[in-house]
Amino acid sequence: MWDSFLANREIIFIFALLVGVMLAFFREWAAPDVVALTALGAVLLSGILEIRDVLGVFSNPAPITIASMFVLSAGLEETGCIDIMGNFFRRIAGKTELQVLLVLMFLAAILSAFVNNTPVVVVFLPIVLSVARSTELKASRLLIPLSFASILGGTCTLTGTSTNLIIDGIAQDYDQPAFTMFELTKLGLVYSLIGFVYVLTFGRKLLPHRELHEHDLEEPEHRDFLTQFIVEEDSPLIGKTLPESLLAEIPEANVLEVRRRGIPLETGLDELKIEEKDRLLITLHSASLSDLKESGGIRFPSQKHLNLKELETRPLIIMEGIVSARSSMIGKTLRQLRFRQRYGVHILAIHRQGEDLRKDFGDVKLSFGDTLLIEGPVRGINRLLGETDFITLTEAKEPALKRGKAWLGAGITLAFILGAALHILPIVALALLAALAMILTRCIESKQAYAAVHWDLIFLIFGMLALGKAMEKSGAAEALVSGITGVFGNSSPYILLAVIYLLCSVLTELISNNAVAALLAPIVIGLADSLGVDPRPFIVAMMFGCSASFATPIGYQTNTYVYGAGGYKFTDFPKIGVPLNLILWIVAAVLIPVFWPFK
Repeated sequence: MWDSFLANREIIFIFALLVGVMLAFFREWAAPDVVALTALGAVLLSGILEIRDVLGVFSNPAPITIASMFVLSAGLEETGCIDIMGNFFRRIAGKTELQVLLVLMFLAAILSAFVNNTPVVVVFLPIVLSVARSTELKASRLLIPLSFASILGGTCTLTGTSTNLIIDGIAQDYDQPAFTMFELTKLGLVYSLIGFVYVLTFGRKLLPHRELHEHDLEEPEHRDFLTQFIVEEDSPLIGKTLPESLLAEIPEANVLEVRRRGIPLETGLDELKIEEKDRLLITLHSASLSDLKESGGIRFPSQKHLNLKELETRPLIIMEGIVSARSSMIGKTLRQLRFRQRYGVHILAIHRQGEDLRKDFGDVKLSFGDTLLIEGPVRGINRLLGETDFITLTEAKEPALKRGKAWLGAGITLAFILGAALHILPIVALALLAALAMILTRCIESKQAYAAVHWDLIFLIFGMLALGKAMEKSGAAEALVSGITGVFGNSSPYILLAVIYLLCSVLTELISNNAVAALLAPIVIGLADSLGVDPRPFIVAMMFGCSASFATPIGYQTNTYVYGAGGYKFTDFPKIGVPLNLILWIVAAVLIPVFWPFK
């Protein structure tokens, strides 16, 4: 009786924890990896899992394979292989919308079948925007198809998406045979073909004609300049703050930085009191200047009165960038980040969820996918782009990639693909060896390799695997399977497969698809066992269902990137994506049992 009470108490605890985790994901109370690791800590403290159980979770091959694939993708990016494909697209894309879409979607799908699709979309973004401007096409007609193609391409192989690797790793823990590299290709190709036909026909009619703020990137009639002044003796600015002195005289000026004895001051520019010999770094529009000298120097009406001596003047450039998924700036305001002092650039506008914020955005918390319109000198822009916080949407000069090793990076990737196809070694071993080869051949430096791994995703997986293990050990998974069997016990496995696919597809639109995969995989496998059928078709249904994220801009990273860059509204995604989700649901329900019989 006591054992029964303990078991029930543990089951209740796990279900309560599961509800809390799902709420935390939905309401974004904390980062997904923090939520998952908190769940891991909870099941460890509760005694449901012992330390050896938790350590066993870390032996799962999926996270190691995923981390290795991140390194492999970064090696291809660093050696310029993905960029070469992007430039190839520019040359062959054509100028009509249908031609551009056909070539773009085909290349994105091919690349995404073998490498992480996020860098594929990131590389293509500025190229697609540039092509759109040069051909007078609308970027909003091109970027959703780019994201959808990368998702569809990822379903074609085992390594095409991390979700497949997670589900395969969990399935192996339950004594299921490992999936081969191209086992999913037969259905993935059908998926991709149907997705392409849909997007290029009916879906294309639903794509919005959306004007972006690209006109802000064009050369203006009057240029802006970055100027550095030194405050001379007896200047009326001394002892006063910038709003009550300089900005009162020149309201259109933007102060980027104040240096005192060569050191940038950390004090807020609105509270800072100016002293003699301070150096002011400001931007001025040429319309406010009384003289623009051939040497590049400037004069403005109040300059002599304010006792400011010009030291240097440079023209400014404007660029667009998206806040990346790994940015340290997410959740912080521009004021908290001291953005102007940190980078010496000025934010002109923030584009978010179909709206342009051009005023009073200093206290707006930045989010993943926000598009920032930035103005600043070349040095400041390069410093900003040198970090992982932003992804540029404005084509810049060629980065210093290791182009001489492009053939080497491509060769390592090809060897990995061939090794997987010929079953020379398990996928995890081949992925690890390929990542190591990228480092040893200096296609990517070891520090870059560590930086390339999305550690938040890796620890999200570990946390959710631990929760799944706790569900199994406590009996919660068995209780859940019994409940589902009670509802669908008399149903055909075909109906149950369709329900599982639909559940995965709906959940992955709202929370991380990897979390959904790690959470549901043990339950689905147990459900198949209880029905006495082969779990293989149900596992495949999970793989494809968890990748079917077309109806929201938050379900998949690539959707979020194009969401900001294309100037889309939230409603654009369900309008185009829901019909595609429903079509693919029917296709999966019909073809999965054909390709993977229940037996």
